[in-house]
Parts: sequence; structure tokens; C-alpha cells
Amino acid sequence: MHKISFYNTKGYDKISFDKRKSQYQIEIEYYKNKLNEKTVKLAEGSDAVVAFVNDTINEKVIDKLCEYGIGVIAMRCAGFNNVDLAYAKDKIKVLRVPAYSPYSVAEHTMGLLLSLNRKLYRAYNRTREFNFSLNGLTGFDLRGKTVGVVGTGNIGRVFINICKGFQMNVLAYDPYPVKDSDIHYVDFQEICEKSDIISLHCPLVKENYHLVNEETIAKMKKGVFILNTSRGGLIDSEALLKGLISQKIGAAGLDVYEDETDIFYEDYSGKIIEDGVLTRLISLPNVFVTSHQAFLTNEALANIAESTLENLSDYFEGRPLKNLVQ
Repeated sequence: MHKISFYNTKGYDKISFDKRKSQYQIEIEYYKNKLNEKTVKLAEGSDAVVAFVNDTINEKVIDKLCEYGIGVIAMRCAGFNNVDLAYAKDKIKVLRVPAYSPYSVAEHTMGLLLSLNRKLYRAYNRTREFNFSLNGLTGFDLRGKTVGVVGTGNIGRVFINICKGFQMNVLAYDPYPVKDSDIHYVDFQEICEKSDIISLHCPLVKENYHLVNEETIAKMKKGVFILNTSRGGLIDSEALLKGLISQKIGAAGLDVYEDETDIFYEDYSGKIIEDGVLTRLISLPNVFVTSHQAFLTNEALANIAESTLENLSDYFEGRPLKNLVQ
């Protein structure tokens, strides 16, 4: 029986993993704590750790895991930008779940767009107070509008298909285009210049950090909608705020934020958040922020649990690691 230390546990995680762990020789110890330098000691005596996108897996954490004889980190998500991969190389295996449900994230992205465009969240709040005025709730037809999709992996391609269902014109940018596809690829500058809506669906790497910044925002159409359900670091948050206040950017739908690690997934309703950029973004009437929930469907949770447990089983049984990051 292999013992697993499971960090950053939420109720839905425990339900989905407990349903499936009996198929594997795995015992899970659940911790609500995020994995970081202070909490890594909880993993002592374990054979592996399961971590999430907002855990901190730096040099000190990796050294401690190695000291405890732990040879694998199983990320229960697609992203791994919070792992110091360069330091982990040749020290500890890093596994991930590459495709839990592209539909969940792509559909959430369209939900953000529809809510922003048709002011659904504002209309909901009004009618709850018996205010049935339509003033300020005017949107636009999506049909015929141009959407620029940045990243054409599984999620990006599903989002493209959804947009085509709305009869939108689709432009795409990806440094690694899908071969033999009917996707209309252009460079990122053309995405900026021609898109009414820009949606980000790419992993965060050094080359695209702050892809959306003051310079690229200046090239965008006035009133552009920006959607990000990928990684917060793709957008310079201060530049985004400046663009929204100047009305260069018409609206923003964000499921991620570059400094979300200590904020998202927690209840701060009775506290003051010291992040001035985030609080100002949330206060704007043309910004819709969700708390990194785009993945959260029953189907995605089932796939995450199954893939994570299968990844660990492959590691323990010495089988090829099909979802090895490095």
C-alpha cells in the first residue's frame, strides 16, 4: 500500500478521489494546507505527493521531498508553471493531467463572454432588488464578430468550435500550429489589430509571460473584450486595469489572476484583501472575475481523479509515464 500526501484539498477533491482509490493500492492522507516550504513536512513518510496549480513547489520544497525519499509529484491539473522544473530535473518526477475536460474550460470561457456582453450578472443583481430597468444592459450580436484565440491545444480548439457555432469569425495564434487543420492562423499582432474579442488558451511559459501588456493593448481595437481562463501571468494586471479605466478595453472576463495563489479558492468575504489591483478590477462594472473554477465540472473532476491515480500507479508499478512533464 503506497501512502500519498494530498495537498490543498477541497471537498469535491476528496469525494472524487475516494470514489476511485480502491482500484489502486493507494492510501491517501488529505491536507487542507497548500504545499509550500512550511507544510512540506506533512509529507514525511509518504511515497508521493499530489499537488495543485496554486501550490508552491520551489527548490526548498523539492529538496525536502527528496530528503523524505519521495520520488514523484503528481499534479492534479494541466498546468505546472508553479513547479521549478529546472531544479526538479533528475531529482524528482513530475506528472500531470494534460486533458481532464477541454469542454469544461471552453464552455466556461463562453459563459464569461455571454455574461459580459449581455450584462447577465448585472441584470441578475438588479432584478433581485426588483429593479427591472434595462438601461445600461445593451450588448451586441456575437454573429459576425472576430474572435482571436491564442493557443490551439485541446481547450482552444473546443472554444473555436463553440465560436463557430455562434457564426463568429475566428483568427488563431499559436507558435505550434495544428497541422492539416482548417484553423486560420495569423501572428499575434494581427490578433491584436483585428479581434473584437481575444481569448487566451495557452500554458504560461517564459516566452509568453505578460503577453498582454501596455504595448500589445495599444495595438488592440478600442472596446476589445479580453478573456483569460488559462494562466494569470499571461496578462500584466496593471496594464489591464489601465486599459479598462481608459476604456481602450471594453470588458474583461478572468478566471485566473497572476497573483491568485494566496487568494483564490479561499473565503475572504469578511476580510480586507490587500491586493489593490485585484480589488479595483473586481469593482469595475465591465469585469467579471471567477475564482479559477473553469475546470469545475463533474466530468472534469472524475477525469482528474482517474488520471492522477493512474499516473501514480504507473510510477509505482514501473510502467511508462505517459503524462511525465520531466
